Amino acid sequence: MLPVTWATVRVFLHVIAATVWVGGQLTLAGLVPGLRGISPEAPRVVARRFNRIAWAAFAVLVATGIWNILAISPSWSSEYGVTLMVKITVVAISGVAAFLHSIARSKTGLAVFGALSVVSALTAVFLGVMLG
Repeated sequence: MLPVTWATVRVFLHVIAATVWVGGQLTLAGLVPGLRGISPEAPRVVARRFNRIAWAAFAVLVATGIWNILAISPSWSSEYGVTLMVKITVVAISGVAAFLHSIARSKTGLAVFGALSVVSALTAVFLGVMLG
């Protein structure tokens, strides 16, 4: 059996947090139409509950992302470093868009910020796979 290392733990925590952040957004988006059928308030109630889990996962993502950078110590001018900077940017966009989605009151704001958050989160996952 392969040994468990701190690098294994670091990447595991990062992947699990990304799974919750991105997968949760996709799952919630899929549930919203059904939740509306239950009650007009149901999507908001479920989203508030999800936010407790999602923001904790986002915090773990940021912390393990910083840990990853410190462990790898990339050359920022390399292709890897540039890709990493793009990933950091789309992660920030995802977090800001999710926050704006959580405070939006109009249907347009909810739609635009929700879509931006999930698209940028998926882009971050794709870039993470490239970096892996």
